[in-house]
Amino acid sequence: MSEIRPAAVAGTWYSGKADDLAAEVDGYLAAAAGAAAVPNPVALIAPHAGLMYSGPVAAYAYRQLLDRSVDTLVLVGPSHFVAFDGVALYARGGFAMPLGVAEIDESFAHDLLTHTTIVHEDRGPHRREHSLEMQLPFVSRLAPRARIVPLLIGRQTEETARALGDVLGRLAFNRNVVLVASTDLSHYENATRARQLDAVVLDHVSRFDPEGLQSALDQNPHHACGGGPAVAVMRAARALGATRSVVLHYADSGDISGDKSSVVGYMAAAFGRS
Repeated sequence: MSEIRPAAVAGTWYSGKADDLAAEVDGYLAAAAGAAAVPNPVALIAPHAGLMYSGPVAAYAYRQLLDRSVDTLVLVGPSHFVAFDGVALYARGGFAMPLGVAEIDESFAHDLLTHTTIVHEDRGPHRREHSLEMQLPFVSRLAPRARIVPLLIGRQTEETARALGDVLGRLAFNRNVVLVASTDLSHYENATRARQLDAVVLDHVSRFDPEGLQSALDQNPHHACGGGPAVAVMRAARALGATRSVVLHYADSGDISGDKSSVVGYMAAAFGRS
């Protein structure tokens, strides 16, 4: 049991009660019923704020998994609390949350460690981190049998995003895998300024342009807290044969709080094979 990561933000960022959490997630999924269906999705982008704020947007991304059997979900997020080089992998065991334990795909994790030096096994950065944990309520409802591969990017350099994207593209090629980049967009700007900043990210994502997104992030990293994960997953999706990129939904925290003076931006996107 020591290899099971306890939930870090259950009861604060989302309900600690299984029934309440399931009902909330199902409600968001129902409200996103009008989401476009992206054929043969290989990758998603979803936000990671408190569930009441980001859940209505994340649902648009995760609806792409409806009626689809997935063996493995590779979750790539930013490290908010620990700075380090490369990518930290939680390689064994699972992640606990109120709806159960998401087991880790230890075979995929082992292959990552043997095929690249950019990924290293390190549980430390995962202990407090919410960027991956906030994906698990949706994973549990839509892909309960899928195993996960939890990856946190430390310093979000172009080299790290490129190396991770390339190795994920190679290792996921003949596997039944969906990649998920966890990112919020601009932070604590007024809604008008936030929309201007976020439009840069939405534009590069909609044009399936990871290089352009990387260039924008190099100029202003505040466009997205998980810009590196997004670039890495977009590169991997392209290697996996994705040819279509769709921004499914955009919103900001003020849509829930009513306060448009200081917001966080959220995006849902999907990448599929035509």
